[in-house]
Amino acid sequence: MNMSGAGILIKSLEDEGVKTIFGLPGGTVIPMYDALYDSSIDHVLMRHEQAAAHAADGFSRAGGSVGVCFATSGPGATNLVTGIATACMDSSPMVAVTGQVASKAIGTDAFQEAFILGISMPVVKHSMQIRSAAGIPGAIRDAFYIASTGRPGPVLVDIPVDVQKAPAEYRRASGHGESFPGYSPEPPEDLECIEEAADLVRSAERPVLLAGNGVNISRAFAQLAEFSEKFGIPVATSLLGKGAISDDHPNRVGMIGMHGHAAANRAVTNADVIIAVGTRFSDRSTGKVAEFAKSARVIHIDIDNAEIKKSVGADVWLIGDASRVLSALAAEISGSAGGAPRAGWLERVRAFEAAEPLARNSGDGAVHAWQVIEAMDEVLRGEAIVTTEVGQNQMWAAQYHKALYPRRFVTSGGLGTMGFGIPSAIGAHYGGGGMPVVCIAGDGSAMMNIQELDTCARRGIPIKIFVLDNNCLGMVKQWQELFFNKRYSNTVYSRRPDFVKIAQGMGVEAFMEDRPNGVKLAIERAMNVPGPALVHFIIPESDNVFPMVPAGEPLENMML
Repeated sequence: MNMSGAGILIKSLEDEGVKTIFGLPGGTVIPMYDALYDSSIDHVLMRHEQAAAHAADGFSRAGGSVGVCFATSGPGATNLVTGIATACMDSSPMVAVTGQVASKAIGTDAFQEAFILGISMPVVKHSMQIRSAAGIPGAIRDAFYIASTGRPGPVLVDIPVDVQKAPAEYRRASGHGESFPGYSPEPPEDLECIEEAADLVRSAERPVLLAGNGVNISRAFAQLAEFSEKFGIPVATSLLGKGAISDDHPNRVGMIGMHGHAAANRAVTNADVIIAVGTRFSDRSTGKVAEFAKSARVIHIDIDNAEIKKSVGADVWLIGDASRVLSALAAEISGSAGGAPRAGWLERVRAFEAAEPLARNSGDGAVHAWQVIEAMDEVLRGEAIVTTEVGQNQMWAAQYHKALYPRRFVTSGGLGTMGFGIPSAIGAHYGGGGMPVVCIAGDGSAMMNIQELDTCARRGIPIKIFVLDNNCLGMVKQWQELFFNKRYSNTVYSRRPDFVKIAQGMGVEAFMEDRPNGVKLAIERAMNVPGPALVHFIIPESDNVFPMVPAGEPLENMML
């Protein structure tokens, strides 16, 4: 069957099971959009390409399948880069398809030409430019295969406009990976040290499981909880590991790191063995690396052997999928660990939490972030996907929100991308199987992609956005307050935008709340709106995020 290259592209995406694409048309992708006109694929027309990439990312994180976004050449493609880099840092599978100027014009500085392959190279798992219409099915099959296998990540596919127009016979791709003989998505498991790892766990008196995003990616939730329960080991998480074990689980001690829970940081600091599962030991997690868990032996479990000893030295390592490796290690230990010393350790860890709980300031007549988040949890009871923006709002959400189920906490970790929350909530709506979606935002980061409220209104996307407005760039201001002698350079705004009017102007129901006794009612009101809704919460400019570990300091040097 003869088709245009653009028709072949859309048919190839349908073959991959794609149901939703996020994007924005432009000159070099008009053929793609013309072919899309007759497709069953639902294209979500965004207001900005960066938001399209974040939406595709949120789609992947909430549902586990590959997100797809479209953009035209030049500025359309470059606008995707922040979203692609966000997905790359957090190992989120995505296929970004960009248009390109005609093949003969490449390299001539043609209108809206950009070398997107080179620009994006450091932040993609793979990229390719398709030079023939007949090559499209195989390239798309390979793109999805690479994006979704092994350690997931974004793949960019660039298609010149003349290739989109060129006729070719459509042949469905039958295999994958033939063009990449060096690509090994599932590296051989390396369990050579499993006996040594088992011995370390058996003999440990103060072990800690440290769960990262790899647990979420490999869906090793049951194996993690079973390992913790069977051997009496407390579980700390990284920011992206949040949800890997229920925040209501008795062995969970919270998030580690710069703004981690005090109990989690104390547990890791006092541990004698750390079993790190699917985590890359980010600097935000470890604090001063030389002082990180300096009394502990480290067992590192990861699918990517490039992560071993990259940041934190591992004494023992096991390479492979987290679910399979945890099961194999549990079988090797054979249930002989535990006993009084381990039970005493669990009690000691729980005492850390009792001694240094999260702050819950109140009684001053103001609304505080913790009140909004805990009221939200009371209303939602875990039955929602929560996305966040980046900044103080993100850390408050990570600290106070109880993620009771996996893959329901969606946030930008490695890149820390302001503007991620609202569009990722849109993607999570489409990828999350009908689950309610809430975005916790700050006033600074909400403004970075606030144009997507129009997307929500046009499409009737029923996400709920809770803006915690302290009229400043709160996280940077906090650093200026604590470490730069309160020299607030360009972090406090001279006026407060009216988020209610902005939302209403875009067709989104919105209201403001600044009374503590109105917080829960406002959240309930928003959740009862059939479409999108925004609640503008006014919170004090003076509120800061604690605990806080100063940059370059060990985790035990928490400011409480």
